Amino acid sequence: MAVTLEEAPWLGWILVKALMRFAFMVANNLVAISSYICYVIVLQPLRLLDSKRFWYIEGIMYKWLLGMVASWGWYAGYTVMEWGEDIKAISKDEAVMLVNHQATGDVCTLMMCLQDKGLVVAQMMWLMDHIFKYTNFGIVSLIHGDFFIRQGKSHRDQQLLLLKKHLENNYRNRDRKWIVLFPEGGFLRKRRETSQAFAKKNNLPFLTHVTLPRIGATKIILSALVARQENGSPAGGDAKELDSRSKGLQWIIDTTIAYPKAEPIDIQTWILGYRKPVVTHVHYRIFPIKDIPLETDNLADWLYQRFIEKEDLLSHFYETGAFPPPKGHEEAVSREMMLSNTWLFLIQSFAFLSGYMWYSIFQYFYHCLF
Repeated sequence: MAVTLEEAPWLGWILVKALMRFAFMVANNLVAISSYICYVIVLQPLRLLDSKRFWYIEGIMYKWLLGMVASWGWYAGYTVMEWGEDIKAISKDEAVMLVNHQATGDVCTLMMCLQDKGLVVAQMMWLMDHIFKYTNFGIVSLIHGDFFIRQGKSHRDQQLLLLKKHLENNYRNRDRKWIVLFPEGGFLRKRRETSQAFAKKNNLPFLTHVTLPRIGATKIILSALVARQENGSPAGGDAKELDSRSKGLQWIIDTTIAYPKAEPIDIQTWILGYRKPVVTHVHYRIFPIKDIPLETDNLADWLYQRFIEKEDLLSHFYETGAFPPPKGHEEAVSREMMLSNTWLFLIQSFAFLSGYMWYSIFQYFYHCLF
C-alpha cells in the first residue's frame, strides 16, 4: 500500500519513536542486567550465611527487572484489565498459574499484571521454552532459578525428569511460591492444527481459540509440591479460609489472556511500541488444590475441561468485548490494573545509578592494576 503525503510525517514519527524506545531498551538492559549480576556476585557470602535472606533480596531485584520490562509496555499504552476472582487474596500462598499461550507478549503481560500482587513476582518460578535461555534475559532467569523446557517428543521424558529434579533443588530452597506454566506447550498459531487433529482422533472438542493442554509438566509439579494428608489426599485450602497455614501447593489459578480482535501482542511490539494503545484482558479463576484430581487420567480430564472453558470464555469475549459474568451474577466486573509511574521512575533510576556505580568501581580497579 502506498503512503500518502499526509501519512508520511506520522509514519516518520512512529519510526523515530520506535528507534528511541529501542535505544533506551538496550541501555536499560545493559545497566540493569549487569548491575543485577554484580549485586548477586557481591552477595554470595550472604548466600552462605543466610540463604533465605539472600534469595529474598535476589527476588526483589528480579521483581524490579520485570517491572522495567512492564514499563516499556505501560508507557506505550499497553495496559491490562483484570476479570474474575481477585488473586491478591492468595498472593502469600503457593499456587500454579495455568495460562493460555498466543504470543511472546503473553509473558510481558503477566510481568505487568502481577507487579501489584505483593511479592508474587519476586517469589515466582517460570517454566518457559529453552530458546529464552539464549535471550538477553536468559542469564537472569538462570540465576533466579526458572526452568527452561525443551519441546518435542524425543525430549519429553527427559525434560520431565529434569523438571522434577529442578523443583526439588530450587523451589523451596529459594522460597518460591508461584509457578507460571503454559500447558499448551507452544503458541496457538503453531499448535492449533495439530491439536485439532488430535482432538478429532480422540473424540475431543474442536477448539479454535486455545489448544488442548499437555499433561506432563502439570502432573510433575503437582506430585512434587502438593502436601499430602495422612490418608494420602491433597492438603489444600478453602476459598473462604485464605489464612490457611497448610504447607505445600494450595491453589491452581486458571488464567486466560484475551486480546481485542484476537490480535496478540508480540515482544517486538512491546519493545518498539509501534502499535496503537491496546488493553489486554486477563481472566482469573481459583481452584483449591484439594479439588484437583492427581491421578493421570482424571487430571487430564480436569485440564481438558479447563481449556474447553477457556474456549467458551474467549468466544464470549471476542463476540462481546467482555468476559461472561460468574454463575449467579448478572454482569462481570473488571478491574483496571495500575502501575505507579513514581515507582517505575525510581527502579529505572536505581538501575542507571547502579550501572554508573559499578562502572566507576571497575574503572577504579582497572587503573589501580594497570
